[in-house]
Amino acid sequence: MSRIRKNNEIRESEVRVLDETGENLGILSTNEAIKKAQEKGLDLVLVTENAKPPIAKITDFDKFRYQREKELKKQRQQKTADQKRVQISPREGAHDLGFKLKRLEGFLQDGNKVEIQMTLRGREKGMKDFAKEKFTEFIDRIETPYKLTREIKPGGRGLTALIEPK
Repeated sequence: MSRIRKNNEIRESEVRVLDETGENLGILSTNEAIKKAQEKGLDLVLVTENAKPPIAKITDFDKFRYQREKELKKQRQQKTADQKRVQISPREGAHDLGFKLKRLEGFLQDGNKVEIQMTLRGREKGMKDFAKEKFTEFIDRIETPYKLTREIKPGGRGLTALIEPK
């Protein structure tokens, strides 16, 4: 978090001043704005430096800092779309694939990206065409609208693809 400048730490000669209720008091010299804030027993806090002229608010500095920290904490805690993983095998039964398909569709409906991974073991590694065919069949059975983000490609110990909801 960048340092919040207040009162005499404000270097600009003129600032647009907002009072404690948020009402615009217009463009004032920094010294004049600091005097108005001190008359009310409050601080002049620089809210936006990038604006021309910069925006300063007459408010209690500790309250302002607390609100700013609270907003930043809330932004950090916002949930981002997770990436889930579903693992399948070329020798998996129809019921098991159906169960994993339901789970995958649930992830998509929740708005998550899903990585589908087919693990190949032993002699299965030599039958990549068969495995890719099974993989494609599994993907074709998905009923929830989706977008294939990463095409089916060999990776690690088998095949992987990444899908996300439309």
